[in-house]
Amino acid sequence: MTVIAVYSAKGGVGKTTIATNLAWCSSQRHAQRTLLWDLDLSDGVGFMFRIEERRKRQARSLFAGDVDAHELIRPTGYVGLDVLPADNSMRELDFMLSRLGQRNRLANIGRKLSRNYERLILDCPPVLNELSAQIVRAATVIIVPLPPSPLSARGFDFVVEEIRRHTRKPPPILPLLSMIDHRRTLHREVLAANPSWPAIPLAGAVEQCAVRGRPVGAFAPRSSAAVAFASLWAGIEHKLSQLAARSH
Repeated sequence: MTVIAVYSAKGGVGKTTIATNLAWCSSQRHAQRTLLWDLDLSDGVGFMFRIEERRKRQARSLFAGDVDAHELIRPTGYVGLDVLPADNSMRELDFMLSRLGQRNRLANIGRKLSRNYERLILDCPPVLNELSAQIVRAATVIIVPLPPSPLSARGFDFVVEEIRRHTRKPPPILPLLSMIDHRRTLHREVLAANPSWPAIPLAGAVEQCAVRGRPVGAFAPRSSAAVAFASLWAGIEHKLSQLAARSH
């Protein structure tokens, strides 16, 4: 199984929308058995897929070893795509992980999940703590959404430095410009300054994902946003194939 973390040190960059759409592309366009694991207590993934909230909050119990992950996994209605939702119990997660002293607890849970899934996509919280450090150590590839700003490159460098601080051999870190509006001069300048960075457009179809409770490829497959997400996932798969070839 491969772990793709969608991580940003700040909120409001479209992280959950990106994670859900990439998970859909993985399962529907590439037929990979995919689990989308929400690690952000706001439970945006559960809302996006209209997953009914359980009364008993157990996300924290998963890390404590009191419950098995497969007891918490929920289907999305799309073949090959499941969700491991978040809940408010994760407020205590950072303290618990620090107290347990198990630096690879998240990675170990991920290895158990690999029996049933080929791709694990993490929707990460916008924090710098023990949980983010464990995410970095577990990830095969890290996707970093960035707003179209003159500070984008600086923000990316900050995230790269933070990732390197927590792992001896950092995984590939891929910047992604999110919410790009080609009508705005500043956005075009940021694109021109970073021509190799993929970009997701600011489009009505993307905003409709949360309204409809469906990934954009499911209801607007020919839209610019759907094409951008499909292209991004194809690039990720290409990177993963390169990593696999090197490991052999």
